[in-house]
Amino acid sequence: MVFTTAEIEYLAEHSLGRLATIRPDGAPQVQPVAFWLNADTGTIAIGGPALTRSQKFRNVQADPRVSFVVDDQSETPNPLGQTGRGMEVRGEVEIVTLDRPLIDAFSPETLHIHPRRIITWNIEEFGPASPGRLPHLQGFNFRDISS
Repeated sequence: MVFTTAEIEYLAEHSLGRLATIRPDGAPQVQPVAFWLNADTGTIAIGGPALTRSQKFRNVQADPRVSFVVDDQSETPNPLGQTGRGMEVRGEVEIVTLDRPLIDAFSPETLHIHPRRIITWNIEEFGPASPGRLPHLQGFNFRDISS
C-alpha cells in the first residue's frame, strides 16, 4: 500500500490541491487542481476541461516530475500548538486517456501521479521526538516509495 490509512483519510477530506510542474525554462508553475485518490493503485488523478491545451499538460509532457500539495489548518492544535497540517507527494506523471472523464466537464486525458516521496506534517499520530530531531518536527514524516 502506497498511502497510509491516515494519509488516505486526510486526502479523502479534501478535494483541492496544488500541482507544481516544471516549465520549459526550468521555472516552477503551480496550479490549483481538483484531484481523485485511487488508494488501490496508489495514484492521484488530476483532470480538467481541455487539459491537453493547458500549460501544465505541456509541462509534464516535457518533464513528468511533479510535486503535489494538499494542506489546511486543523481546528485542534497539536501538543506544540501547531495547527498547520498537510502532505506533499513528489512523483512522476503518467498521461492516461480514460473511457469516461473524471467528471462530465473534463476531457478524457488525465494526469496520474505515481508517488516517489511522500512528506506529511501533523497527519499521522503525534509522537515523541526521536533523538536528534528538533521538537517542532515531531509531526513531520517522510518516506520514499520504490517504483
